[in-house]
Formats: sequence, C-alpha cells, structure tokens
Amino acid sequence: MDWSSWGPTGHADLTRPAGRPARTVPVAPGLVVEDVTTGFTGAVVGVERSGGMHVVVLEDRRGVRRTFPLGGGFWIDGAPVALAPPRPAAATRGPARTASGSRRVDGARARTARASRIWVEGVHDAELVEKVWGEDLRLEGIVVEPLHGVDDLAGAVRGFQPGPGRRLGILVDHLVPGSKEERLAAEAMRVPGAVGNVLVLGHPYVDVWQVIKPSVLGIDAWPVVPRGQDWKTGILKGLGWPHGTAEATGLGWKRLLSHVRTYADLEPSLLGRVEELIDFLTAPGS
Repeated sequence: MDWSSWGPTGHADLTRPAGRPARTVPVAPGLVVEDVTTGFTGAVVGVERSGGMHVVVLEDRRGVRRTFPLGGGFWIDGAPVALAPPRPAAATRGPARTASGSRRVDGARARTARASRIWVEGVHDAELVEKVWGEDLRLEGIVVEPLHGVDDLAGAVRGFQPGPGRRLGILVDHLVPGSKEERLAAEAMRVPGAVGNVLVLGHPYVDVWQVIKPSVLGIDAWPVVPRGQDWKTGILKGLGWPHGTAEATGLGWKRLLSHVRTYADLEPSLLGRVEELIDFLTAPGS
C-alpha cells in the first residue's frame, strides 16, 4: 500500500486542491482512499451492506477500521472520486487454443479410445507428444504408446495386425535417407495389411530432445557430442547439467520438457509429422 501521501499525524494532507469533477472508481481491495469530511485515509478491505446501503470498509496504517457509504466525498491521490461497487468478476476462460495450436472445443469430452494407435520410440517421445498434443489426442480418442526402440519394428507391426479401422501411425527418430531407421521402416511397410493402414514418419534428429528449439533453452545451438560418447550424457554435460547416471538423465529430460509450453517451442520438422499422423488416424473411414 502506498502511504506516501499521508501527513505526519496519519491523515492525508487536507490542503490538496479541490473543485475538480469527481471520477467514478470501483472499489478494489488495497485501494487507498481518503474520506474528505473526516480526513480518515485507509486501504479498502471490503464492501458490506449496512442499513439498506453498501458501505466501504477502510483500514488505516495503524489497523483502525471505519466504514463509509459508497458514493462521492473521497479523494485518491489528491483528486476527487466517487466510489462505486466493485466490478463483477469476469468469467474465467481458458485459452482459445490448445498447446498444439488447435482451436479448443469447450465442454468436449474425451472420446473412447480408438483401436488405432500412435507409436513413438520411447517414453520421452511419448511425454513430449502428450504435453503438446494430449488435449487433441484425447478428443480424438487416440492413444500414444512408446515402443522402446525400433529394432524389431516389423515384428511389432505384425503383432498389431493393422487393417481397416485399426491403423498405426509411427513416429521414428533420425529417419533420414540411408539410415538404419529408414531400412527398418521399409521392412515394417512390407508386413501384410500395412499398406494403407500404417504410416511411418520421422524427424531428422538423433533424439527427440533435439526437437526442442535451442532458443527455448536460452542457447544458440545444441551441444555437439563427440563420437563414441553416450549422446544424452554428452548433451547434459555440454549444458553444464548433472550427467552420467540414469537419474541425471531422467531429471535432465524433465528439466528440458518443462521449457516446452506450446507447439511454437518445437522444430517444424516434428510438428508437421505429428499432425500428419493424427490426420491419418482420424481420416473418414479410418
């Protein structure tokens, strides 16, 4: 509270200029006002109903409380004001869009899970997709499952038995020409029932960690990890964070994920792939 306008006795300076038209000010907790007639100055601590009228409760810096009828006869910072009832609290509304940038559907309920699935390589991938697209996926009834690696992707697809109404969207790390991941994805697409019911997409980064924009972390670029060193350990070491243990890796990921709030914090090369997978699984007739 700003008590700087008070005089040495605890009352406001009554020599302030008068004669200016009063403006209407809705009362609000903490608002410091002066009653012109008595010189009592205090902060608003509440509004009550007394004798058929509303009164404002003021408390001075010594803890003394007095009530005054709402209306004219007050000063704020030397200017005449008329105190009005507090403004009605505005109805709180959530953001109009989800973290993925989609328009939020107010009052929508989560859909019963489809037979179709999105597969991602690991737990970190699943947590990132959930954080940004989770609200959209629940609305569409799509479940995201971690594969814990894609070394036997064809076998996993075969076990899923894809077909009409049972589609798979698979997001693969480091899916670039000539890579091991490209070969594994091609093998998975040769599984019976995969054509038209399985879509394998990926991003070019070594790990999903790198789809977080460096600027979001306050750095110019991701650290370069020397060949032969565990990649995640090298990243954490390059960032100057604890590293070298499973616990440090887990805590490091949680710290990275905490910086992600919306799709704008991620690289476009991931955004487009996830949106394509969602569209594939929710297309009419799928």
